[in-house]
Amino acid sequence: MLAFLDTMRRERGLPSSLDVAVPAEGLSARALALRLGLPADAVEGAFHNHVLVTLDAVVRPGDRIAFLPYGTPATHPAFFGPPRQER
Repeated sequence: MLAFLDTMRRERGLPSSLDVAVPAEGLSARALALRLGLPADAVEGAFHNHVLVTLDAVVRPGDRIAFLPYGTPATHPAFFGPPRQER
């Protein structure tokens, strides 16, 4: 988790960096965020294996993901281009 999401997790006594079991068929970044207890209205996008993606991207075992809250400059297309839907 980055920025506000990192702070939110730490204030709850939870780690902001962790390993999570993901089913072989994968699941959406949105579903993973909800599974981790992140508020749906607070997460704008994610870095999925170092690429900016939407929350519809499929996360599979072994992937790395970092969730970004609304208002994070990195989600602006000027920084990394438009987010990708799927990887």
